[in-house]
Amino acid sequence: RPRSLVLLSVVLVSLLVNQGRASDNQRLFNNAVIRVQHLHQLAAKMINDFEDSLLPEERRQLSKIFPLSFCNSDYIEAPTGKDETQKSSMLKLLRISFRLIESWEFPSQTLSGTVSNSLTVGNPNQITEKLADLKMGISVLIKGCLDGQPNMDDNDSLPLPFEDFYLTMGENNLRESFRLLACFKKDMHKVETYLRVANCRRSLDSNCTL
Repeated sequence: RPRSLVLLSVVLVSLLVNQGRASDNQRLFNNAVIRVQHLHQLAAKMINDFEDSLLPEERRQLSKIFPLSFCNSDYIEAPTGKDETQKSSMLKLLRISFRLIESWEFPSQTLSGTVSNSLTVGNPNQITEKLADLKMGISVLIKGCLDGQPNMDDNDSLPLPFEDFYLTMGENNLRESFRLLACFKKDMHKVETYLRVANCRRSLDSNCTL
């Protein structure tokens, strides 16, 4: 009987530990989704304010340019549609989200400078800090998903190809400024979508609709 009580105690402790880990993991997921939602909303406000500051003719020209423009994130292999996103594993979506956030660490330092001084974008370091916090949170989620296994993602060692793309960002070029803001909004929307689906994957829900 004492041995049975010991085994029962071990089982109960194990269950409590697992429940605690699951609760912490859920909290991290919720925080990550909230953080990227805020970044997406901030990106939308920035580009809306930027468009409002333009003349009607400038706005028409830029609206024709962006659909044909290339974003830095196009280098990063990611799901191309809703069906592919829904079929992707939680780990894959987390890794892609990590890469997308990482790709904005450098350009975010000058992101605020691409808009007019009359626009309200907050502290110039605000976006960079929020991206760094989100990247750290996603990294913890990836480690939790791996559960001690080595990270075998080859893409983690690839250099980020943003240098050439952002060379003209400091020239106060109207077209490139709009392009940068539009790409930032697009990528934050992607990460928000991927994290939402990844969170759904975690719950083993087969109906992770977008």
